[in-house]
Formats: sequence, structure tokens, C-alpha cells
Amino acid sequence: MSGPTSKSRVAYLHDPEVGQFYYGPSHPMKPHRMQLAHQLILGYELHHKMACYTPHKASDAEMKKFHTEEYIDFLMNISPDNMDIMGERMKQHNVGFVGQYDCPVFDGIFPFCQIFAGGSIDGAQRIIDGSADIAINWAGGLHHAKADEASGFCYINDIVLAILELLKFYPRVLYVDIDVHHGDGVEEAFVNTDRVMTVSFHKYDGNFFPQTGDITEVGEGAGKYCSVNVPLHDGIDDSSYEQVFKPIMRAIMATYDPKAIVLQCGADSLAGDRLGVFNLSVDAHGECVRFLKTFGVPMLVLGGGGYVIRNVARCWAWETAVLTDTQVSNDLPWSDYWQYFAPSYQLHADLRGKDWGYPENHNSREYLDKVRQEVLVNLRCLQGAPSVQMKEMPPSSLYADMDSDDEDSLTDDQRRVRAMERHVEHPAEYFAPEKYRVEDAATRQKQEPDPL
Repeated sequence: MSGPTSKSRVAYLHDPEVGQFYYGPSHPMKPHRMQLAHQLILGYELHHKMACYTPHKASDAEMKKFHTEEYIDFLMNISPDNMDIMGERMKQHNVGFVGQYDCPVFDGIFPFCQIFAGGSIDGAQRIIDGSADIAINWAGGLHHAKADEASGFCYINDIVLAILELLKFYPRVLYVDIDVHHGDGVEEAFVNTDRVMTVSFHKYDGNFFPQTGDITEVGEGAGKYCSVNVPLHDGIDDSSYEQVFKPIMRAIMATYDPKAIVLQCGADSLAGDRLGVFNLSVDAHGECVRFLKTFGVPMLVLGGGGYVIRNVARCWAWETAVLTDTQVSNDLPWSDYWQYFAPSYQLHADLRGKDWGYPENHNSREYLDKVRQEVLVNLRCLQGAPSVQMKEMPPSSLYADMDSDDEDSLTDDQRRVRAMERHVEHPAEYFAPEKYRVEDAATRQKQEPDPL
């Protein structure tokens, strides 16, 4: 494990196909944002600071470790061509037509899920096998999906799948969510266990999606006080966010003593987001990442929401720089998507448009002090860090025999780790875009830049 002052080994999971999927006209979720973020990461030459991998595509069997068999079978078979005969199942799983459902049916829905879920599972494996202190999968972080239904643009909960992998090796995993929306799917999955603590900083008023995440929701049964919810109001700014984030996270790290962290970096908490209501800058959003990194705990870092794609790209490129301890210029590097970043062409630009509707901070110091104190009181009820018996941990030999020439002697998990090793990208696959143009189907088909 790296300490707070040592250089972290960072693994970067990216599949260029992920940016080619399309939710449909007028839908706010645009996987194309992954291409913009990736191009900035290449332009800043951050790929030279990381081990870059093409993740495997998660199998249906891997997804069924959390999701129901019937739901996964539905996702594997549904398509725009057979929607007319699958109406009841679509309704059952909260999936439908664009404009009528948050989670529409679109071409390639299951392969899309396979890519981002595989990246999060592989990132967890990079942490487990010790080859990385930090693993990044910006395509992941889809925190609303439930075991048997889609929700909030999310079909597969890659976060839960990754945490389940980490629990094979670590006794306690901390999940932190800085998306503007409550991380309800992850909290619900682990609400009854003390081996996972979920912490979510989000807008809450009882009406804002997903209408959950009140401070009184603290977990159930063995998981009581292991669900931490920090409800915030419209317009919270950088200093106010820091006022609650750092003291709460410092207390959680001391009390819960996690052995691994999963951080969801939803960029819809940035100022100016189409669906967000906060006033955070890219720098403040990244400060949350930097602060958690200082604890030196192995960390899987994921994406999430974010609906102004130029700002999503800015945010995740900056946080990649933070995670790799790299100083980068405020002037954005040239990329195939240069025009998206007009007129400033800067990393730390003013994100608020002239019609931004949430300029005022409705979070008073008194309110934030009250929220912080209530969370800290709940934490004191934990009575120290939970523990598990060693028999619940996987044998240390799980990753010890990876150099064996005998494929038949390897377990399924060992074979997957070995296969992932073979898919490490050759350095020549990651060229700076000013020297080499990265072409793919989405780029060739793109006619006009998205105004977002």
C-alpha cells in the first residue's frame, strides 16, 4: 500500500467502444463524454503516468452475482426491434421508450453494460492483486441500478459488482459518493452489513431524484450506522462543501478504518450541470479526490453522473492528474474535440452559463454544522471498526500462482486475472493526439459537435 506521501501506482481502464453508444435523441446521458475525457487525458500525456488496460467485458454470470437472473436475461435479449413483444417485462424492469423512461432501450444496451461493468471489476482486481494502489474507470459509477431493475440512467450497478470483488479480500470497504444524486442503489445493496460503509453527499429535499438519502437513513440490522447520508441544499459552493466533506471523511476514516475505498466521482455536482443544482468548481470536486488519496488506502475511482459533457471531461481529466500527482496546464491540449471547449479552452473554466438557475448558496453555516454534528454523533455509535473472521477472507494463494504454466490448475478467478494481464495495452496504443489522430466509428460518424 502506498503511504500518503509516496507515489501511487495507478491503473487506468478504458475501452474506446464505450463512447460509441447512444441513449437516444434528447437524452441527457451521453456516453460520448468518455471520448472527450479520454482525449484530454491523452493530450496531457497522463497515460504515461499510468498502467493502461483494456478491460474485459463482464459476463452475464459476473453480473448475476448481484443482479437477478431474470433481469440479466432480459437485458441480454431486449432491443429496439423486439420492444413491442416485451412490454410487460420492460415495465417490470423500469426500461422503456426514449422520452417515457429514464432508462430507454437502445442498440447495444447489454454490450455497453459489459464494458463499463468489466472495467470496474478489473479495477477491483488490480487493487486486490497488488499491481495498483489506485484504479480508474471513468466509464463506471452507475450507482442507481437495483438488483432487478434499471434506474436513473443506470442498468447494471458496476459499483456493487466491484465492491463484491473487493470483499473477497478486504474485511471492510468504504464507498464514497460525490454525485449530486443519492447513491441509493449501492446503499440498498449493502444496507444490512457492516463490511461496507456507504457515504453519500447529495441534494435532498424529499422530491429530488431518487427521493432518498435523508440523514436519518443510517442502515439496518448489522449495518446500522454504516449508511451515512449528508443531505445538502441547492447552490452549495466550494468552501461550504469542504466544510462538511473533510471533517466527516476524516472521522469516518478514523472510526471505520477501511482497507479499500471505492469513490464515485459523479460530475453532475459541478456548477452548470443540466440536471444538477450545486455550484462546485472542477478544482473543488478534485479536492475531494485529493483528500481521500492522502489516507494511502487502496482506491477504486469511478465516474458517474454529469450532463454537460465538456465539463465532465474537464473534471475527470483534472482528477486523473490529481491521482497521478501531475501538474497540468490550465490551457487545454488540442484534441479531436477542441471545439467543445470554446470559448475559454481552459481546464478550470467558469462552468456556469448565463442562464444558470442556482447561483445562491442555500446551505447556511448553521445548517451545515447541524448536519456535520448529527453525522458525527451517529458515527460514535459504531463502537469502533467492525471486523470479520479470517475464514471469510480468500486464501492468499488466490493470486500467488499466476505464473504457473498449467492453465488447468488455475481457478476461474486466477484465469480472469491472467487474461486481464494479457490485455495490458502496449504503450504504442496511447499516443498524444497532437501527433496521432485517434479514429473510431463514433468520430467518423460525428457530423456536428454536441452543443453541451
